[in-house]
Amino acid sequence: MTERELTHPHLRIEMLSQPRYLAGVRSMMCAVSERLGFTKCDAGQIALAVDEALCNIIQHGYGKQPDGRIWISVWPIEDTENEEYGIRIILEDEGRQVNPECIKSRELKDIRPGGLGVHIIKKVMDTVNYSERKTKGMQLLLEKTGAQLIPYNEEPSEECSCSQDDNN
Repeated sequence: MTERELTHPHLRIEMLSQPRYLAGVRSMMCAVSERLGFTKCDAGQIALAVDEALCNIIQHGYGKQPDGRIWISVWPIEDTENEEYGIRIILEDEGRQVNPECIKSRELKDIRPGGLGVHIIKKVMDTVNYSERKTKGMQLLLEKTGAQLIPYNEEPSEECSCSQDDNN
């Protein structure tokens, strides 16, 4: 991906570090993932990985402060030469910087609530890359391939199935 493409995402959202926006982001990520050719199951998993990452930013990066900024940028992966299609997501914040080597999940045999977000993210996504931003905060690159190609100018054949009603 060129520098210009990285600075011009196909979709970009800015949100405050408030949990009340997580459901909307989950729905959006699920719908976008389906539209980019992922199955309903894969789209739900991508939405879960993004949700876990956002929860970690809110809790650990901003210490649950409600006024932190989080940016979500999305691009399709369209490698026609290798017939690989998918999604690239970059999450950025201005929260506390952390050495990327220190970002780990807890031991799975340590049974207790919480602490599995990093494990879930790494299990779901093909690429997970944490880095410190130049000024302040962190950046998380997430990529997943395995989608079916749906041309950008083609109308979806049916509505996305990631609605909240599906989870009831």
